[in-house]
Amino acid sequence: MQWLSDMEKYTITGLNIEKAASFLGISAQKMQEIIERRVLVPNWNEYQYLFRFEHKALNIDIGSVLVQKDDVFSLIFGFPKIKRAMLLGPAIRSNFGTISKVAVEEKMNGYNVRVILLEGKLVALTRSGHVCPYSSEKANNLLDTSFFIDNPQLVVYGEMVGPDNPYVPRKIYGIDSLDFFVFDMRHKDTGLPLPVYERRELCEKYGFKQVRLFGEFHIQEAADMVTNIIRDIGRKGHEGVVIKDPEMVLQPIKYTASQSNCSDLQHAMKVYNESGRDFIFSRIVREGFQSVEWEESEEEFRKRCLQLGESILRPMKESIIKVRDGERVTEEFTLRVKDRITLLKFEEYMRRLGMDIIFSEPKIVDDEYLVYMTKINKSTSDKTLAMWEGQLWS
Repeated sequence: MQWLSDMEKYTITGLNIEKAASFLGISAQKMQEIIERRVLVPNWNEYQYLFRFEHKALNIDIGSVLVQKDDVFSLIFGFPKIKRAMLLGPAIRSNFGTISKVAVEEKMNGYNVRVILLEGKLVALTRSGHVCPYSSEKANNLLDTSFFIDNPQLVVYGEMVGPDNPYVPRKIYGIDSLDFFVFDMRHKDTGLPLPVYERRELCEKYGFKQVRLFGEFHIQEAADMVTNIIRDIGRKGHEGVVIKDPEMVLQPIKYTASQSNCSDLQHAMKVYNESGRDFIFSRIVREGFQSVEWEESEEEFRKRCLQLGESILRPMKESIIKVRDGERVTEEFTLRVKDRITLLKFEEYMRRLGMDIIFSEPKIVDDEYLVYMTKINKSTSDKTLAMWEGQLWS
């Protein structure tokens, strides 16, 4: 693997403390403290001039990225966390009471990345601020680079969706491999978003796919309209919606379908010892609130209970049986790339993130390399095996 040995040749990029401090509006001493506390750390290999915030500081969120090129700086803000509506009617009235209408767009089930142009190539940043080699190759194949040349101060935020997905594989959208759907555009250095319709017009101009717009609704009717939308997309297995101020001045809120909550739980309970308790608990709470707001009949409520219970217990039971029978708990993914070097970079990227991954030998399918990726869930496997050996749950 020549590429792996070449990693040692990358020049270590040091941060210009004084200029970075001036750019961020702080003292050089404060900047030095941030570096020493590893609040701000460099990315790896050829991207060492991208410094990611591993902790929140200076009102800058985790995952934001400070870019240093020739001592010129820019700041790529992380995508702000969108709060969730538990009861649609009260949440819409409370959060959007000062405007007359809201725009409703689809919340797709994949993983989100920010895309920027660096040295003539598109780079995809994950939520944590890492450069994902796989996502970056896909972005270069799917997006028109001229947009970034024409709009150098804009960052594109989008969802990578489809079955050939190393993070959240989904076959529910009719996508053959992996595709990219824009849901936001924001300015570098300020993080200020473009209004919904301005962003959608830019996407159309440059041929970018974008999340579905269900429409614009008056505040008084929005809750009923969103409920109908959620019922419809839930039947299709889709995730949910994001409700937005068309001018993007007020903060958006999100709302998900019951089927999506249960799908998340199915995955989480398969690897129950890796999944955080907050992740599981919050989805159960959502089901309770939605059932009450929708004024479900006893029959509808019983159906929800059965669906929820099966989502929790069935995948966990399957994992327990798998370990009992001498197997490990694993997850399977497929990847498709045009450049074999991307596979080597992505394998190294996963290793450095601490993932226990096995990659198959690449197969040539059409004009791409197809690879099967097996992620070993060591925590759940080891915990379950310990139970079979008589260990007590503490």
